[in-house]
Amino acid sequence: MDNQITLREKIGYGFGDMASSMFWKLFGMYLLFFYTDVMGITAAAAGTMFLISRIWDTLFDPVVGILADRTSSRWGKFRPYLLYMAIPFGIIGVLTFTTPAYGPSGKLIYTYITYSAMMMIYSLINVPYASLLGVMTPDGRERNRLASFRMAFAFGGSLLAVALIEPLVGIFSENDSPQRGWQLGVAVIALICVQLFLLCFAWVKERVRPAFVQSASLKDDLRDLWQNRPWWILLGAGVAALIFNSIRDGATLYYFKYFIQQDAAFQVGNTKVTWSTLYLLIGQGANILGVVLASPVGNRIGKKNTYLLAMVIASAGSIGFYWLQKEQLVLIYVLQLIISVCAGIIFPLLWSMCADIADYSEWRNGRRATGLIFSSSSMSQKFGWTLGGALTGWLLGSFGFQANSVQQHATQQGIVLMLSWLPAAGSLLSILFIILYPLSEDRTALISKDLAIRKQQLN
Repeated sequence: MDNQITLREKIGYGFGDMASSMFWKLFGMYLLFFYTDVMGITAAAAGTMFLISRIWDTLFDPVVGILADRTSSRWGKFRPYLLYMAIPFGIIGVLTFTTPAYGPSGKLIYTYITYSAMMMIYSLINVPYASLLGVMTPDGRERNRLASFRMAFAFGGSLLAVALIEPLVGIFSENDSPQRGWQLGVAVIALICVQLFLLCFAWVKERVRPAFVQSASLKDDLRDLWQNRPWWILLGAGVAALIFNSIRDGATLYYFKYFIQQDAAFQVGNTKVTWSTLYLLIGQGANILGVVLASPVGNRIGKKNTYLLAMVIASAGSIGFYWLQKEQLVLIYVLQLIISVCAGIIFPLLWSMCADIADYSEWRNGRRATGLIFSSSSMSQKFGWTLGGALTGWLLGSFGFQANSVQQHATQQGIVLMLSWLPAAGSLLSILFIILYPLSEDRTALISKDLAIRKQQLN
């Protein structure tokens, strides 16, 4: 079997998360704003919708993982989902950013239906995609490199989405129709995503096979997962990290529109670039830098130590936002740069640790359940995103936010808290979890070596 991971395959693997992240970024940074300031739904109602829809979606992730583990095709277990779900992913994404001609109640029902459908399709393509990392190579260092490729392309996709969406909305908003602008702007991004998923399907390979002949006992798989201590620890760290990230992302547009209260930063040709877009672009560029650093730093000082260092710096930088005034734009951008580099470092490490946990589970229990472990890890991250998104809407409502109007001082200060102390609580909690993580580099290397010996003995 050819075990060489070529550059084209690494790029193809990166394309998959580039596609996922373009919509992830739209959901995390723009969807709540779209619902409140374009569609006209209240922030509290949107927050509740996020919670209800995402709880179901979060529980759906392990179902997809179990299904993928039991899939058998000429393309492997996980690749077929990239092929068959790519086009539905694009179509439902556009419908999510479409404003129907209904009243307030009808619009709210529409958001429940389209957002829930989008999250289910997202799971059906993203869970199998994430699971590919566990079957492309058994080598831990190579997994670090693949995870870094994945996250570099993921943040590149986020950067592209942030750079494109507001200019596209402006171009397509004919006759001052932001509803039409958002629908068509997202349609352009959806076309890009579909093509990226299809390229990922075509360019990657599944290589790792179970070391043991195993039955398809769901009960045993779930029992093994329940008793997997490293997985529980990583679950807690992932949830807390996503709360940190999603609150900061979700509050950004409100921070600039209602606290900074400035519009255009500069012009690029006929296109207006806002302060918020510049802030987000800096963040995505810094995320990519963090991803680039993750593999060499992680391979040098260990994944756990790298994660802890990055989150300590991110926590301090986030807290520092609390004391910044609206005129201190340079410092605002500097802190955004620092925090985003750290955020870029931690996410490839989380996914690389998931692959290590899949090996640990097989080594300990004699059963490999890659899809279940990656889907349950994806579930934890979505749950963190769920809590962060719901909290963002609820916090805005509790602070007295009223869309498209001048906010009271208390509301403005509440929005500042959503860029500082509130997300920092999530990052500090993530630090506490990862301190307990038990799989060191030396231990995972021994596990990988032992599994390789067992496979040789079976052949």
